[in-house]
Amino acid sequence: MKYPYFRGLEADRYSFYRVPKALIKVDLFEKMSGDAKLLYAVLLDRMNLSLKNGWQDENGNAYIICTIDEIMDSIRCARQKAVKLLELVGITDAEKRFRNYPHQLSGGMRQRVVIAIALSAEPDILICDEPTTALDVTIQSKILDLIKQIQQKMHLSVIYITHDLGVVAKVADYVNVMYAGKIVEVGNVEEIFYEPRHPYTWGLLSAMPDLETADDRLYSIPGSPPNLLHEPVGDAFAARNRFAMVIDKKAEPPLFKVSETHYAATWLLHPDAPAFEMPKELKERLERAKKEAAKYL
Repeated sequence: MKYPYFRGLEADRYSFYRVPKALIKVDLFEKMSGDAKLLYAVLLDRMNLSLKNGWQDENGNAYIICTIDEIMDSIRCARQKAVKLLELVGITDAEKRFRNYPHQLSGGMRQRVVIAIALSAEPDILICDEPTTALDVTIQSKILDLIKQIQQKMHLSVIYITHDLGVVAKVADYVNVMYAGKIVEVGNVEEIFYEPRHPYTWGLLSAMPDLETADDRLYSIPGSPPNLLHEPVGDAFAARNRFAMVIDKKAEPPLFKVSETHYAATWLLHPDAPAFEMPKELKERLERAKKEAAKYL
């Protein structure tokens, strides 16, 4: 039996039809896996439907019924929620902007829309992957302030994924430093920025611009990241680490405990390792930065 499509939407597992009662076709509920049943139940709950609103045909397919009015009510509710979310993320004249295409919005507004889309699922955790990329400095600051306001208002946890250490310093409570797909140092923001223990973290902080540094060129970590198609033996950072020891090329270091909140994956922290300290120039820079930050506390 065929019916005209509802708004032309059709898929292999479900379809909407333009008939007095719209049909949503799914496989027999009892044949679904546990995960599929859970997902299906969530979808039904979001649409205010239940399994009793349907029947099975002779082929064992299950059909769920909802009226066109119910569908249109859902569309109206979704529109109202979208406008409210646009207002929440600071977009003025949200009713008008709701109808705009992406090319009609500025970069900062597009970023706000993406944040609104993420919030539409009412998450407990918001993951922001490079949220300030391609935005100018003033817009970056506004986006970060917006995320922080939303975090406090909606009681969210936020995970930032970024290469910008300035962003990390501004927004983070705890930091995981990753290299070659693995966490190499963990700590709160003060421990990572003022008392780093991993040579890769030293390199990252040394490469940050500093007005007091007399060097004509910024420091850069020598070498290139490893090809993870051929995972290196031992510490992945060993080939670029001027403090590397023989064991670094033979065995991957575990996370050594520095404090209750601070861990670093480097053999330099092993009890039998020779004494090493961070480079003198970096140590002086971090001490200056710490004193400067204390002025604003």
